[in-house]
Amino acid sequence: MKNVFIIGSKGIPANYGGFETFVEKLTEGKKDDEIKYHVACMSNNNNEFEYNDSRCFNVNVPNIGAAKAVYYDVVALKTVVDYIEENNICDAIVYILACRIGPFMGYFKKKLKNKGIKLLVNPDGHEWKRAKWNVLIRQYWKLSERLMVKHADLLVCDSINIESYIKEDYKKYNPKTTFIAYGAECEPSKLDDNHNELIKWYEEKGVKPNEYYLVVGRFVPENNYVLMIKEFMKSNSNKDFVIITNVEKNKFYDELKGLTDFEGDKRIKFVGTVYNQELIKKIRENAYAYFHGHEVGGTNPSLLEALASTKLNLLLDVGFNKEVAEEGAIYFNKEEGNLAQAIDVCDKMKKTEIDELALRAKERINKYYTWDRIIKKYESLFLKGE
Repeated sequence: MKNVFIIGSKGIPANYGGFETFVEKLTEGKKDDEIKYHVACMSNNNNEFEYNDSRCFNVNVPNIGAAKAVYYDVVALKTVVDYIEENNICDAIVYILACRIGPFMGYFKKKLKNKGIKLLVNPDGHEWKRAKWNVLIRQYWKLSERLMVKHADLLVCDSINIESYIKEDYKKYNPKTTFIAYGAECEPSKLDDNHNELIKWYEEKGVKPNEYYLVVGRFVPENNYVLMIKEFMKSNSNKDFVIITNVEKNKFYDELKGLTDFEGDKRIKFVGTVYNQELIKKIRENAYAYFHGHEVGGTNPSLLEALASTKLNLLLDVGFNKEVAEEGAIYFNKEEGNLAQAIDVCDKMKKTEIDELALRAKERINKYYTWDRIIKKYESLFLKGE
């Protein structure tokens, strides 16, 4: 039996987040009974429970602000090391998602190495580039990333661009890396166009099927909301720009008002969040087009979901996005007027042109990004080291 301990997600059952969905899918879709997953879960107690045939162990985390995630990972890793020692486990893997606890890894790596336990790390994206962090926190993230790379036996990158960055920036450590992408849901929504909940949502938000551009994602500056909104306002489109995100108690929302004056444009519609997964999938399917302005991170889950469900996708022209979509999308840059022009072109596209892009996008997802494919790759890695 191969024991695989997963640290770094908030845990399962997954309510939100890319890493949480990844762990949910990985455990739910397990194919080989020779694997036993142990999943750390952020909680207010230290209970254990079984879910998806996995041993889930809660980690009681006090609310200590920005350091909460670091504290959680350290305590979770200590709990794992204690469990391994108490149960005399030798054939195991510890898989840490994200690079939050680099300064502590030297201590833990010795303990794991003494037991013959392999340490795998998913470096995620460029956390140290995120605008929400001040200079000191960014410096910590960069240091932590370096030390995680230094101590990892293997870095599992969900993006070819991230893998290249790790190899180049940290070549003095000669890091061992492998590429396994993130997965996407490929099944269409179970809701039909006449479903009451869907119709009610459209009526409440004042939008019509196939008459809106869409964004679904975290409301943070590095996702380029300012750029997308400004450019949409310059465009001649008669369609709406629907933004599904949480802006409550968000300082960036107030900044955005001042930077764009979007409240004067009736086409720009912040519509809150949607937690019903079938509903959000149907809203994606019924969008005229989707914007993806992410420029920090690896393979982004919201991009995969858009390519799998929305026919026409407009993506920021960065390596992370191009490696996923290739010829299945239209690309824009940050030059003034570039996206506005692309929107005007898209508004006039023929159905056959849109259908061709949709076909290419779905072929990319179905060939390289299905959860079934991703799970098989992970299980092969865990069991055979390949």
